[in-house]
Amino acid sequence: MTNLAANLADTTRAQGGRVAVRVGHAAMTYRGLDEASAGVAGLLRDRGLKLGDRVGVMLPNVAEFLVVYYGVLRAGGVVVPMNPLLKVREVAYYLSDSGARLVFAWHVFADEATGGAERADAEAVIVDPASFPDLVSSAAPDFTVTGRRDEDTAVILYTSGTTGQPKGAELTHGNLISNTDVARTDVVRAHPDDVIFGGLPLFHVFGQTVALNVAVASGACLSLLPRFDAGQALQILADHRVTVFEGVPTMYVALLHRPDRADYDLSALRVCISGGAALPVEVLRGFEEAFGCTVLEGYGLSETSPIASFNHPGRERKPGSIGTPVRGVQMRVVDDSDHEVPQGEVGEIVIRGPNVMKGYWHRPEATAEAMRGEGEAGGGWFHTGDLARVDSGGYFYIVDRKKELVIRGGYNVYPREIEEVLYEHPAVAEAAVIGLPHPALGEEVGAAVALKPGTDITAEELRDYVKGQVAAYKYPRHVWIVDALPKGATGKILKREIVPPAGLNAG
Repeated sequence: MTNLAANLADTTRAQGGRVAVRVGHAAMTYRGLDEASAGVAGLLRDRGLKLGDRVGVMLPNVAEFLVVYYGVLRAGGVVVPMNPLLKVREVAYYLSDSGARLVFAWHVFADEATGGAERADAEAVIVDPASFPDLVSSAAPDFTVTGRRDEDTAVILYTSGTTGQPKGAELTHGNLISNTDVARTDVVRAHPDDVIFGGLPLFHVFGQTVALNVAVASGACLSLLPRFDAGQALQILADHRVTVFEGVPTMYVALLHRPDRADYDLSALRVCISGGAALPVEVLRGFEEAFGCTVLEGYGLSETSPIASFNHPGRERKPGSIGTPVRGVQMRVVDDSDHEVPQGEVGEIVIRGPNVMKGYWHRPEATAEAMRGEGEAGGGWFHTGDLARVDSGGYFYIVDRKKELVIRGGYNVYPREIEEVLYEHPAVAEAAVIGLPHPALGEEVGAAVALKPGTDITAEELRDYVKGQVAAYKYPRHVWIVDALPKGATGKILKREIVPPAGLNAG
């Protein structure tokens, strides 16, 4: 019998007086976190929570997220993390689909949470820092960590697919315990003296496993930032003497392009972790040079808890690569018939290991489609939809999302390759390459670009810059300058929300 929440109980017994979480000037020790989560468990018990009942958690990066998250788990419930910015309709969908009868929601978003809960015939518990401690203490604390099995669901994470309604990936206690251990031991190499930056949304799997659960399992301090802002992030990194920075590429870009970055003392940083999307090589190199720390890039998905591969500390790092599979995990690159492709050729990444989800909640057909495996790969392999190649050393290189591949006149154009070229231009801050409908070619290559402050270059000049460096069929005929690229809650660029301007000149 096991439970992810046992990590909190174990760490509290070993070092209850250490600070578990900071938000600004406020701090909570592990003993305080353990007691508060036991209070939530008691509250849930009084409200009739049964083993496996789902509970929505609609909170930003605040200490109360940790309290509720571990409270639900220790009571034997299933956490359904939800973006606090969801609207009534979306809240209702998450609660209805998961069958959650209760949602803990941050007071700022009370109207949307309450409205959505009413539609789903559920109850919203509003979490206000002024009154929440009294609510928690109104129930007798339940310090029991309910025994669960490895295969029991701990968290249902809703993945934002490009089409249709989000699907709930069921991550088990076994999934999350194993992935947390690998992340803590092999990647972050976390210890109790570490201070881990908590700017990644905790309702997303990257922040949840690699920041929250790694911090708790190792007894480190998690320093939270409720909403990412480069200036505030630099302040926290300096003031809290952060040793481990974790972010998505857009966060690295934002920090790198802060004109006052040298004003902050970041000498405590020992390692930086990047995931969520491909980190442009120029950004990686520029960040390491500017901040004097090592950036380790890895790869994973909500369905893989998330870590599947990484550039491991102490081993060769290859810029542009997502590294090698982590301990216990297998990765292959296969063709459409699930046969492994020759080294260096492009195919889809498939993954098998203790990190791979149980399946999609109440979606047997979607689960079967994602977990299919004929050919040489056999069954049980999760199909990621990501295209990659493998080099002679076993290092994987993401080429692109299968669905984002641009097919221009029968030729495959991988947006990632063109984006790398754009990022090499000194004026470019962010770039996204997409396919545009074309009557004769099927698709044409387009690029939306955000410039660095104080730079001045035309779209035509950028187009010609790329044209001089890639094959003729690859360069973007359409380039347009934008103030900023649309981003999701995790900071990942949302290509599906990029709208090209009308009347573009093909050139």
